[in-house]
Amino acid sequence: MPVRLVIVDDHPVLLRGLASLLGSEQRFSVAATGITSDEAVRLADGIRPDVMVLDLSMPGNIFKAIDTISERVPTLKLVVFTAYASVDLALRAFFAGARAFVVKGQPANELFDAIAAVQRGELFVSPEFAPRLLRGFRNQARRASEAAVEFGAREQQLADALRNGQTAADIADRLQCTQKVAGHYLEFLARRRRAVARPDFPPEVDADAARTKVPKG
Repeated sequence: MPVRLVIVDDHPVLLRGLASLLGSEQRFSVAATGITSDEAVRLADGIRPDVMVLDLSMPGNIFKAIDTISERVPTLKLVVFTAYASVDLALRAFFAGARAFVVKGQPANELFDAIAAVQRGELFVSPEFAPRLLRGFRNQARRASEAAVEFGAREQQLADALRNGQTAADIADRLQCTQKVAGHYLEFLARRRRAVARPDFPPEVDADAARTKVPKG
């Protein structure tokens, strides 16, 4: 049974050519095409194809569309087909729910391979682009790890300061930062307290406290 496809790209010539190319393969069946991010969501909801091939550069918020489609139609596999070999864009696409990232300008077999891979439950990245993307993943993971360690210490400092009734100026001085930066820390701490049960966090660490204890400007 052929893989049912939807193709979304705002370039009409490329869209027609891509539909013709994929439709000429017996293993694929092009069910519909679209030209905007909103249309991608509507087609995903209405047709529920096996795979959607979509560009990143088109009217609307494409990353929001990818996230929405992934949530509403989790069985649909999203293949990004774009001219932009950007690590940041690829990371955003994968984090939003894409399963493949194919750079335009490569042999057609690369797109065919990507569709076949996602159908098997695998991820796919254009081979020439893959090393750059891997470095991007590693760099982001390292930065996230460093930030987590730093804020773990900040959390305890803030909890101690609030428990002792320190003023905004005291907290900023203790953290060696401006009152505005201390305010951001407090807001983040408030969100963490709501998300994770931490009995050592003072109860006054809430959104209102974060806004009033330390001014923003």
